[in-house]
Amino acid sequence: MNKIEILAPSGGFDSIYAAVRSGADAVYLGAKDFSARASAKNFSTEELDDAVKYCHAYGVKVYLALNTLIFDDEIDDALELVKAAAKCDIDALITQDIGLAMAVKQVVPQLKLHASTQMSVHTLSGAKALKELGFSRVVLAREMTKAEIKYIAQNCDIELEVFVHGALCMCVSGQCYMSAALGTRSANRGMCAQPCRLPFSSDKSNTHALSLKDNSIIEYLRELQEIGVVSAKIEGRMKRPEYVATATRACVQMRDNGFVDDETAEQLKAVFSRTGFTDGYYTDNRGHEMFGYRKREDVVSASEKLLRHIRSTYKNELPRVNINAEVYAEVGSPITLTVTDGVNEVTVTSESIVELASLSPVTKDKIESYLKKTGDTPFILKNLNCKIIGDCYVSAKDMNALRREALNALYNKREKLHNYEISDLKLSDLISTTDSQNRNSKRNQRAVFSDLSIPQSCKNFELLFVPLFECLKNEEKVRSFINEGYNLAVEIPRGMFSLEEKIINALKSVKAMGIKHAFCHNIGAVYISKEIGFSTHLSFAMNIANSLSLKWARDYGCEDVEVSFELDHGRINALKSDIPFGVVAYGYLPLMMTRNCPVKSGENSCSTCKKNMKLQDRKGEEFALKCDSNVVEILNCVPLILPLEIYNSKNIDFNIFHFTVENSVENKEKILKNLSENRSFKRFTYGLYIRGVKNFTIF
Repeated sequence: MNKIEILAPSGGFDSIYAAVRSGADAVYLGAKDFSARASAKNFSTEELDDAVKYCHAYGVKVYLALNTLIFDDEIDDALELVKAAAKCDIDALITQDIGLAMAVKQVVPQLKLHASTQMSVHTLSGAKALKELGFSRVVLAREMTKAEIKYIAQNCDIELEVFVHGALCMCVSGQCYMSAALGTRSANRGMCAQPCRLPFSSDKSNTHALSLKDNSIIEYLRELQEIGVVSAKIEGRMKRPEYVATATRACVQMRDNGFVDDETAEQLKAVFSRTGFTDGYYTDNRGHEMFGYRKREDVVSASEKLLRHIRSTYKNELPRVNINAEVYAEVGSPITLTVTDGVNEVTVTSESIVELASLSPVTKDKIESYLKKTGDTPFILKNLNCKIIGDCYVSAKDMNALRREALNALYNKREKLHNYEISDLKLSDLISTTDSQNRNSKRNQRAVFSDLSIPQSCKNFELLFVPLFECLKNEEKVRSFINEGYNLAVEIPRGMFSLEEKIINALKSVKAMGIKHAFCHNIGAVYISKEIGFSTHLSFAMNIANSLSLKWARDYGCEDVEVSFELDHGRINALKSDIPFGVVAYGYLPLMMTRNCPVKSGENSCSTCKKNMKLQDRKGEEFALKCDSNVVEILNCVPLILPLEIYNSKNIDFNIFHFTVENSVENKEKILKNLSENRSFKRFTYGLYIRGVKNFTIF
């Protein structure tokens, strides 16, 4: 069984040293732009080149995180960054944006792609889809249980990476829009302002109902290895090097020894925590005990004395590369030294000639003592083969010089592992430049419902998406709607944790009823929908934000796309696409999708919940919760409506109205009437359609 990789975060060069010297097998880091941790120090191209050379010399891989959504006007810069990173010899690219990922396969075809946890993959179907698309690894959603991880590992031949320690967002990664919607700093763009760490409550029992303790499943690391997970990932590119060193050391100890020593365990808790750690998702033990926030005692526990002690544990380089050496010495000839790491080989020859020894001729043991002095290098001498002919005199000066020359040459050879072929393609080479303006004479209307209460005014809508499982409960009503001419389609649940087989069976059943269209919120749902033969429509949750991603959707066989509501009207109007796309025209936007209920505690359990709960923030605003008994969506406190700048755009094929908290047909009819007559609402937002999200230059 291969050892599980220990993957450490690096926000700057200090963390690189801390990770490598503490035993990490790989590090992941971000560039100055397009990083999901925009406020970390991150790396310039020159710094990235130095980091890769250093890490490779020590046998450590480097993964570049370009794991944010990219807009059309940024794609060429993003591709230039990928090309520069490939020239720096990175080992893999971690990416969220599906369009960019497909472009990278054309620009640097040999570069490995790792699917970021921002892609929200939490099902076997999602992993299969990414394997099919050419990804070599998927970073799974942090909310998954052991059984769910194991199921994917046993049924899909793709590398799996799992977060084993670090901060735990309340929301499934890639599905959080709270920071963007409330303050224009997008979590999908690396700029999350972490509003979830502020006070939110439904009652007095939990004042921080959106703040979880840090995740820590290091104790299950060997179990993950046995399951088939290839990489154990530590969160923390924005954390100090001492944290990186301690978490890395803890993971290495658990993997290699089967336990974490008491000192390291105490340091791990002291260096950063939110009132302790949780393993609730992995152990399938979700609930109130998972919640926590950073208190004063958590902050002061990381004293300067502790940090100074931790720094002392990684002040020196960690020799970790085994080498073999061969020495040939003969009177009257120069000394020859050959060293190899098993892949690279270097031979050096002394300038001086070996003389006849007048007293004590050199021995293998003596030569070995010279060569073992590898000093501040990655190398450890494991085997030495000596061929000494005659009574040779070999000076310490000559052997030390040969050793330094050979190890330096071997170090340099180890710096570069790949020879990537890099093309000069740009955005204009990858998508159609045909003007897509004025292609629609009439914009179609669609709606998404949380139940089967459908207004009669929607009868002529192009598509009406209703919950998949509601259709099974109300087959007679569904058939009645279809017979009356309503264009019913199904919405596959957004959170599919442990529901995959149930969803597949349900889709087959509704297909038999005559429903032919499916609304998909994630790549796993898309894969299933296509497999069963549905016309596949992509929702905003797929985070389609550029023309490359629209092209991917078309090439992958999807019918159309509801584009990301993080696009402003200018970027929407500039999209180029041969596939129809639309926008959210109305709705209480889901700001979060979480697997852990923010109000479930004590007697307030699922069995007694009336599913009409709300959260209140520190300003008194109320956020409704939508629960399907598998995941909870936290909805915005005011509805989004479409501004005229987008309503009048001829680049858009359809509007979608999302009805979630509207609890009667009459209420929905009234809303649709007000929207059609352009009447104002008492409270509403234009969302990001006007304001847009912050650019990467915010920091």
